Amino acid sequence: MSSSSSPSVTTDAETLKRNRILSSKLYFDIPIFKLPLIYSPDYDISFLGIEKLHPFDSSKWGRICQFLSSEGFLDKNCIVEPLEASKEDLLVVHSESYLKSLQSSPNVSIIIEVPPVALFPNCLVQRKVLYPFRKQVGGTILAAKLAKERGWAINVGGGFHHCSADEGGGFCAYADISLCIHYAFVQLNISRVMIIDLDAHQGNGHEKDFSSDSRVYILDMFNPGIYPRDYEARRFIDQKVEVVSGTTTNEYLKKLDEALEVYMFKTFSVHVFHLLFFPKSFHHYWKEDCGCLL
Repeated sequence: MSSSSSPSVTTDAETLKRNRILSSKLYFDIPIFKLPLIYSPDYDISFLGIEKLHPFDSSKWGRICQFLSSEGFLDKNCIVEPLEASKEDLLVVHSESYLKSLQSSPNVSIIIEVPPVALFPNCLVQRKVLYPFRKQVGGTILAAKLAKERGWAINVGGGFHHCSADEGGGFCAYADISLCIHYAFVQLNISRVMIIDLDAHQGNGHEKDFSSDSRVYILDMFNPGIYPRDYEARRFIDQKVEVVSGTTTNEYLKKLDEALEVYMFKTFSVHVFHLLFFPKSFHHYWKEDCGCLL
């Protein structure tokens, strides 16, 4: 009985997921004068100063846009502001139980690696920490639509590559990469995606989420000696490029060039990717202290 009902359960789950994607408000039309650059002041996280207990700069998104604006590269009126991802949006990838776990401040404190957060009421944690994350999720999802329409797009935030469907960590509470790709499959007629993850940390979240999905090709260039050391997830990397602590910029770029050449030689004639995804691209404009790279 259970074996015969299993395909039906799977079909029902896929239908529900598809309906959630199609009814989402995260995709919306953008005026042509707007740049395909997505940001909101709500991205930045300020929580009574305790956010500084984590080495990750939780206000870098605003500083990036301020820098681009002050240098004359960006007109703030041309920036696209995304919507916040709703619970229904998040359920496309995340389980009810995982989202419910975020209603516990101690659980959130473990995910973002800031222990004092465990002591605050969850309503405050939702507003000060998780709401900015949900806005960034909305930005990542919208970026795929803009990239399809304009040829490129950047979400200044997002790229939470340590979060998978059922587990957060490493300052990543929502799996925006996985969500973005699932939305693109349904809404944008995308059939092949390549993730080029150049963050110094292994992108174990999306690796677990797409472990058995041949539509997604993952190139991950990371330092194997630092967090998260997820050996299980490493098995799901299609092209792994390891860079040890102390790797210089020139050495890094040489390894990256070689990796891209190998990819082009092995796969370009076989696979045509409709969407290229670069998680946390703006990390590479700032010194990667957490990654132990020079």
